Amino acid sequence: MAQQTNPRTDQDSPWKRILQQYFQEAIEFFFPDIAKAVDWTQPPEFLDKEFVKIAPDAKVGRRFADQLVRVKLKRGKDLVLLIHVEVQAAPEQKFAERIFVYSLRIFDYFRQPAVSVAILCDASPTWRPQQYGFALPGTTLNFQFSMVKILDYRVEELDASRNPFAIVVKAHLKLQETKKDNLSRKSWKMQLVRQLYEAGYNQEQVLNLFNFLDWVLVLPKRLEAEFWTELKAYEKERKMPYITSVERIGFERGHDQGVKEEAQRSLERSRSLILRQLTRQVGTLPDKALTKINTLSIERLESLGEALLDFESIEDFTAWLKTQK
Repeated sequence: MAQQTNPRTDQDSPWKRILQQYFQEAIEFFFPDIAKAVDWTQPPEFLDKEFVKIAPDAKVGRRFADQLVRVKLKRGKDLVLLIHVEVQAAPEQKFAERIFVYSLRIFDYFRQPAVSVAILCDASPTWRPQQYGFALPGTTLNFQFSMVKILDYRVEELDASRNPFAIVVKAHLKLQETKKDNLSRKSWKMQLVRQLYEAGYNQEQVLNLFNFLDWVLVLPKRLEAEFWTELKAYEKERKMPYITSVERIGFERGHDQGVKEEAQRSLERSRSLILRQLTRQVGTLPDKALTKINTLSIERLESLGEALLDFESIEDFTAWLKTQK
């Protein structure tokens, strides 16, 4: 019998993070026609605060990872992109209606229409919402939007792509394919990690993509330990310890002093990374906040790394700290 995993229900967090890290690559991969119209020499602007005002219900629950982004078109005009990532295993019946409602609110807020697109990650081959409308006496509405389905991609085609979202899509496909086969999942997780190195990504890119793989392809504790052993051997062979240099399970092997020391170094690097991300999210941190972060365990740091994606101010961070007591 396969070991039971502890499924992560907030899969929107890794999707939101990877979209922000590789936004241009995401649009080029999923919506190439839109990408061709964008002036990528101008950085995209993520309108998180505006989106919360427009769609406060988007923060209720963790069913989807929506992004509102302003980009420049090649002809010089602004374009507002509304990107929906539906990450639930089961289809959301009012998905198209939600996109329509958000589009109306965006128009009301910016006084310009938004381009709405959707990335569907569910396992249903028949659920393909692309339209919302109605026909009433004297009034007709037909609202259409672009949609891609992760289920439609084939691993063989993805292998030929250099776009980092080929790895992202493969990870999600293998999540669905290995739901009842953890041994196969471990094998695929290791195979995808090898592909990160073989693709020639630098350390930052490897870590960004690995964070997504690691979050999506969850393993039981025993198989997770085996995976990390294999990963460490592989990185040693390649002389490129990109991932295991920030290994998160070192403290669990505390009987070995060398591992303890490496785990401590890993903790410091993780803390440094979280501080950079938190500062970028909410601005300069007061000394009191810095002192508190320096006392957090690796588990609390991991929790903070997930939670900070929803922070909008230092007050949100302070409120999070209170929940950790």
